[in-house]
Amino acid sequence: MNVIETAIPGVLIIEPKVWGDERGYFMETYRAGQYAELGIPATLVQDNQSFSRRGVLRGLHVQHPGAQGKLVQVLAGEVFDVAVDIRRGSPHFGHWVGVTLSGENKRQLWVPPGFAHGFLVTAESALFVYKNTHYYRPETEFSVRWDDPDIGIEWPLDGAPELSRKDLEAARLKDIAPDRLPSLEDYR
Repeated sequence: MNVIETAIPGVLIIEPKVWGDERGYFMETYRAGQYAELGIPATLVQDNQSFSRRGVLRGLHVQHPGAQGKLVQVLAGEVFDVAVDIRRGSPHFGHWVGVTLSGENKRQLWVPPGFAHGFLVTAESALFVYKNTHYYRPETEFSVRWDDPDIGIEWPLDGAPELSRKDLEAARLKDIAPDRLPSLEDYR
């Protein structure tokens, strides 16, 4: 497997080894020992899957306390996937990393706990999967505004995205009470 470090330490792009021939392909999408060596916890407790059409933007989602580290991948289609460091005290607070994930490139993105996460579907549709370090806890979930000008994510948009009500009502990062945000020490 090939591991690419990003501009924010801890956020990793992973290119699993793929064995293919005229019949198709085979790849390991997770092996606890190998991923633990990269700093990804060996215990991932919940798998999720979503299907969305072009122009759907999901995010930027956060869960704190009980932040979820997420190992994300697209099985079919394509998305522009984003991780935003929202850990108080981080030298990278408010910075973001974006990467194209697709069924074709088979890349994964590791989004550490304490980061906001979201994605925009850039193909006709996308089948998106993610493994989480903690269970989903709706009572601790909130969203950061996808178009927060202080963060400045450069989404590859053709018009306005399609958003959920929750994401439409999300606050800008600067308007979220500091004690509501994770700290660098919480998720080091």
